[in-house]
Order: sequence, then C-alpha cells, then structure tokens
Amino acid sequence: MSLDVSPKLLAEAEHGDIREADFVDTVRTSLPYAYDLIAGLVTELNDGTREFTDNQTPPPSEQERGQLLRALASDAIRGSLERHFGVALAFQNCHRVAAFRPAALEGETYARFTSVRAQVLNQSTEFRDC
Repeated sequence: MSLDVSPKLLAEAEHGDIREADFVDTVRTSLPYAYDLIAGLVTELNDGTREFTDNQTPPPSEQERGQLLRALASDAIRGSLERHFGVALAFQNCHRVAAFRPAALEGETYARFTSVRAQVLNQSTEFRDC
C-alpha cells in the first residue's frame, strides 16, 4: 500500500524539502484508518491522566490492517505522526498500537509495554499471518 502523493507534493519533493504538515495530510488521506485510529488514541490520552492509551480491537478488514502496518513500519510516517500529535507511538502486534505521553518514555510503563516479555505475551496464533 503506497501513499497517494499529489503531483504538487511530488514536484516539491523532487526540488527539495517539503513541509511536514503537507506530508501528514498525505498520510491522513492515504491511510485514513491508521490516521483516525491514532488521532482517537491521542484524543483519549489528552482527555485523561493515564500515561498511555492503546487499541486492542482488530481492524475491520485486511485493508485497514495494511494501513496500520504501513503507517507504523515507515520511520518517516511514524515519526511525522508522532511529531504532529505530540506523542510517542509503540506497537506490539497487528493492531495493538499505543500512544504515550512523551514524558512516559523514561518510565516503567513504557519500558514494560515495549519489552520483549510484553511482545511474547501479546502473541496469538490468530496474528501469525497479519
């Protein structure tokens, strides 16, 4: 799954740097499920006091799962979303993405969520082919 890059943005990239806001808008329109899921997690995080919020609901289809995997597997996309929303993202399996407050990155909760133990405990045979 590729991003739907406008001819204007492509031309700008061919001639130099582009505005990150324009890139994030391309991500928003190209990967709407992933963008909306992360935006929702950020809203939930900002509305509460928890160190993080996470999604544990599988995507409704493989297309949406592909969007989420694409967004989180690309350093450029993931980093842009983190900067845009002011969070750190963590990812465990085919759909468990979490939004952390930046201050939580040095804490025990983030270390536990991103640990190899947590990765092993969050595995399931249903996720083998995702």
